[in-house]
Amino acid sequence: MNFLKDNIKDALHKKLPGLGSHYKLLPPNRTLKAAPEDKSRIKDSSVLLLLFEEENRLNVLLIKRPQHMKHHAGQMALPGGRIEPGETAVDTALRETWEEIGIKKGAIEILGELSEFYVEVSRFQIKPIVGWLHETPTCRLCNEEVEKIIHFPIELFRPPYQQLQLETLTGKLDVPCIIYKDEIIWGATAMILSEFYDVLQNIAEEKHI
Repeated sequence: MNFLKDNIKDALHKKLPGLGSHYKLLPPNRTLKAAPEDKSRIKDSSVLLLLFEEENRLNVLLIKRPQHMKHHAGQMALPGGRIEPGETAVDTALRETWEEIGIKKGAIEILGELSEFYVEVSRFQIKPIVGWLHETPTCRLCNEEVEKIIHFPIELFRPPYQQLQLETLTGKLDVPCIIYKDEIIWGATAMILSEFYDVLQNIAEEKHI
Protein backbone atom coordinates (compact mmCIF):
# COMPACT_ATOMS: atom_id res chain seq x y z
CA MET A 1 0.00 0.00 0.00
CA ASN A 2 2.95 2.38 0.41
CA PHE A 3 3.41 2.14 -3.35
CA LEU A 4 -0.19 3.31 -3.80
CA LYS A 5 0.22 6.01 -1.17
CA ASP A 6 3.24 7.47 -2.98
CA ASN A 7 1.39 7.38 -6.30
CA ILE A 8 -1.61 9.17 -4.77
CA LYS A 9 0.66 11.84 -3.33
CA ASP A 10 2.27 12.34 -6.71
CA ALA A 11 -1.09 12.45 -8.54
CA LEU A 12 -2.49 15.08 -6.15
CA HIS A 13 0.27 17.47 -7.21
CA LYS A 14 -0.62 17.15 -10.89
CA LYS A 15 -3.64 18.47 -12.81
CA LEU A 16 -6.79 17.24 -11.06
CA PRO A 17 -10.07 16.05 -12.65
CA GLY A 18 -11.94 18.86 -10.86
CA LEU A 19 -15.37 19.94 -12.11
CA GLY A 20 -15.69 17.00 -14.49
CA SER A 21 -15.73 14.66 -11.49
CA HIS A 22 -17.95 16.91 -9.38
CA TYR A 23 -20.66 17.25 -12.02
CA LYS A 24 -21.19 13.47 -12.09
CA LEU A 25 -22.65 13.62 -8.56
CA LEU A 26 -23.98 17.18 -8.50
CA PRO A 27 -27.64 17.34 -7.41
CA PRO A 28 -29.98 18.95 -9.96
CA ASN A 29 -30.42 22.72 -10.05
CA ARG A 30 -27.27 23.27 -8.00
CA THR A 31 -24.17 25.25 -8.92
CA LEU A 32 -20.52 24.85 -7.93
CA LYS A 33 -19.63 28.53 -8.06
CA ALA A 34 -20.98 31.38 -5.97
CA ALA A 35 -23.07 34.05 -7.63
CA PRO A 36 -21.52 37.56 -7.50
CA GLU A 37 -24.06 38.68 -4.87
CA ASP A 38 -23.17 35.71 -2.63
CA LYS A 39 -19.38 36.07 -2.70
CA SER A 40 -19.30 38.23 0.42
CA ARG A 41 -21.14 35.50 2.34
CA ILE A 42 -18.88 32.59 1.38
CA LYS A 43 -17.63 30.54 4.36
CA ASP A 44 -14.23 29.03 3.65
CA SER A 45 -13.95 25.49 5.01
CA SER A 46 -11.97 22.30 4.66
CA VAL A 47 -12.57 18.59 5.17
CA LEU A 48 -10.27 15.60 5.57
CA LEU A 49 -10.51 12.63 3.25
CA LEU A 50 -8.69 10.15 5.50
CA LEU A 51 -7.33 7.02 3.84
CA PHE A 52 -6.25 3.78 5.49
CA GLU A 53 -5.75 0.13 4.62
CA GLU A 54 -8.13 -2.52 5.95
CA GLU A 55 -8.34 -6.11 4.73
CA ASN A 56 -6.05 -5.20 1.83
CA ARG A 57 -8.48 -2.54 0.58
CA LEU A 58 -8.13 1.22 0.47
CA ASN A 59 -10.77 2.78 2.72
CA VAL A 60 -12.07 6.28 3.42
CA LEU A 61 -13.31 7.22 6.88
CA LEU A 62 -16.83 8.66 6.61
CA ILE A 63 -18.90 10.18 9.40
CA LYS A 64 -22.65 10.62 9.76
CA ARG A 65 -23.89 13.98 11.01
CA PRO A 66 -26.61 13.95 13.72
CA GLN A 67 -30.10 15.11 12.82
CA HIS A 68 -29.84 18.21 15.02
CA MET A 69 -26.95 19.74 13.05
CA LYS A 70 -27.58 23.10 11.39
CA HIS A 71 -25.87 22.11 8.13
CA HIS A 72 -26.05 18.73 6.36
CA ALA A 73 -28.06 17.11 9.17
CA GLY A 74 -28.26 13.32 8.97
CA GLN A 75 -25.89 13.18 6.00
CA MET A 76 -22.74 11.17 5.41
CA ALA A 77 -19.78 13.51 5.51
CA LEU A 78 -16.04 13.93 6.02
CA PRO A 79 -14.57 15.45 9.18
CA GLY A 80 -14.16 19.18 8.74
CA GLY A 81 -15.55 22.64 9.23
CA ARG A 82 -15.06 26.36 8.84
CA ILE A 83 -11.53 27.72 8.59
CA GLU A 84 -10.82 29.91 11.62
CA PRO A 85 -8.71 33.10 11.48
CA GLY A 86 -5.00 32.26 11.37
CA GLU A 87 -5.60 28.69 10.18
CA THR A 88 -4.70 27.06 6.89
CA ALA A 89 -7.05 24.56 5.25
CA VAL A 90 -4.81 21.74 6.48
CA ASP A 91 -4.84 23.14 10.04
CA THR A 92 -8.65 23.17 10.02
CA ALA A 93 -9.02 19.68 8.61
CA LEU A 94 -6.66 18.23 11.21
CA ARG A 95 -8.22 20.20 14.09
CA GLU A 96 -11.75 19.19 13.15
CA THR A 97 -10.71 15.54 12.76
CA TRP A 98 -9.30 15.58 16.28
CA GLU A 99 -12.35 17.35 17.73
CA GLU A 100 -14.92 15.21 15.91
CA ILE A 101 -13.43 11.71 15.93
CA GLY A 102 -10.37 11.89 18.20
CA ILE A 103 -7.58 11.10 15.74
CA LYS A 104 -4.42 13.09 16.53
CA LYS A 105 -2.81 15.12 13.76
CA GLY A 106 0.54 13.46 14.42
CA ALA A 107 -0.91 10.15 13.24
CA ILE A 108 -1.93 11.58 9.85
CA GLU A 109 0.34 12.05 6.85
CA ILE A 110 -0.94 14.78 4.53
CA LEU A 111 -0.71 13.71 0.89
CA GLY A 112 -2.18 16.75 -0.82
CA GLU A 113 -5.55 18.24 -1.69
CA LEU A 114 -8.38 17.89 -4.16
CA SER A 115 -10.24 20.60 -6.09
CA GLU A 116 -12.26 23.03 -4.01
CA PHE A 117 -15.86 23.90 -4.83
CA TYR A 118 -18.84 25.89 -3.56
CA VAL A 119 -21.89 24.38 -1.84
CA GLU A 120 -24.78 26.66 -2.68
CA VAL A 121 -27.17 25.61 0.11
CA SER A 122 -24.75 26.15 3.03
CA ARG A 123 -22.50 28.73 1.28
CA PHE A 124 -19.41 26.70 2.20
CA GLN A 125 -16.39 26.88 -0.11
CA ILE A 126 -14.89 23.44 0.57
CA LYS A 127 -11.23 22.53 0.17
CA PRO A 128 -10.74 18.75 0.54
CA ILE A 129 -7.46 17.67 2.15
CA VAL A 130 -6.23 14.10 1.62
CA GLY A 131 -4.51 12.34 4.53
CA TRP A 132 -3.09 8.86 5.15
CA LEU A 133 -3.38 6.88 8.37
CA HIS A 134 -0.83 4.09 8.78
CA GLU A 135 -3.18 1.94 10.87
CA THR A 136 -6.87 1.16 11.18
CA PRO A 137 -8.45 4.18 12.90
CA THR A 138 -9.45 4.09 16.55
CA CYS A 139 -12.00 6.82 17.04
CA ARG A 140 -13.46 8.76 19.95
CA LEU A 141 -16.64 10.37 18.67
CA CYS A 142 -17.94 13.80 19.61
CA ASN A 143 -21.62 12.92 19.88
CA GLU A 144 -22.70 16.51 19.27
CA GLU A 145 -21.19 16.40 15.78
CA VAL A 146 -20.90 12.73 14.82
CA GLU A 147 -23.54 10.03 15.06
CA LYS A 148 -21.36 7.19 13.75
CA ILE A 149 -18.44 6.36 11.45
CA ILE A 150 -18.20 4.08 8.44
CA HIS A 151 -15.14 2.51 6.81
CA PHE A 152 -15.91 2.90 3.11
CA PRO A 153 -13.89 0.92 0.51
CA ILE A 154 -13.23 3.49 -2.20
CA GLU A 155 -13.26 0.82 -4.93
CA LEU A 156 -17.05 0.64 -4.45
CA PHE A 157 -17.49 4.19 -5.66
CA ARG A 158 -17.70 3.17 -9.27
CA PRO A 159 -20.47 3.97 -11.74
CA PRO A 160 -23.24 3.43 -12.51
CA TYR A 161 -24.52 5.50 -9.61
CA GLN A 162 -27.95 5.09 -8.10
CA GLN A 163 -30.67 7.72 -8.34
CA LEU A 164 -32.87 8.44 -5.32
CA GLN A 165 -35.50 11.03 -4.47
CA LEU A 166 -34.54 12.79 -1.24
CA GLU A 167 -36.16 15.50 0.83
CA THR A 168 -33.69 18.42 0.96
CA LEU A 169 -33.66 22.00 2.20
CA THR A 170 -34.79 23.09 -1.26
CA GLY A 171 -37.50 20.43 -1.62
CA LYS A 172 -37.53 16.94 -3.12
CA LEU A 173 -34.67 16.17 -5.48
CA ASP A 174 -33.69 13.16 -7.56
CA VAL A 175 -30.01 12.90 -6.66
CA PRO A 176 -27.18 10.66 -7.89
CA CYS A 177 -25.71 8.71 -5.00
CA ILE A 178 -24.00 5.60 -3.66
CA ILE A 179 -25.67 3.43 -1.01
CA TYR A 180 -23.41 1.56 1.41
CA LYS A 181 -24.50 -0.24 4.57
CA ASP A 182 -27.94 1.39 4.25
CA GLU A 183 -26.42 4.88 4.24
CA ILE A 184 -26.79 7.30 1.31
CA ILE A 185 -23.62 9.06 0.15
CA TRP A 186 -24.60 12.10 -1.92
CA GLY A 187 -24.03 15.83 -2.31
CA ALA A 188 -20.68 17.37 -1.41
CA THR A 189 -19.24 14.16 0.05
CA ALA A 190 -20.13 12.21 -3.08
CA MET A 191 -18.57 14.88 -5.29
CA ILE A 192 -15.30 14.73 -3.32
CA LEU A 193 -15.24 10.94 -3.48
CA SER A 194 -15.99 11.12 -7.21
CA GLU A 195 -12.90 13.21 -7.85
CA PHE A 196 -10.71 11.01 -5.67
CA TYR A 197 -12.00 7.88 -7.42
CA ASP A 198 -11.12 9.46 -10.76
CA VAL A 199 -7.62 10.26 -9.46
CA LEU A 200 -7.21 6.57 -8.59
CA GLN A 201 -8.44 5.58 -12.06
CA ASN A 202 -5.87 7.90 -13.63
CA ILE A 203 -3.13 6.30 -11.52
CA ALA A 204 -4.27 2.82 -12.56
CA GLU A 205 -4.20 3.76 -16.25
CA GLU A 206 -0.83 5.49 -16.03
CA LYS A 207 0.89 2.78 -13.97
CA HIS A 208 -0.98 -0.18 -15.55
CA ILE A 209 -2.06 -1.48 -12.14
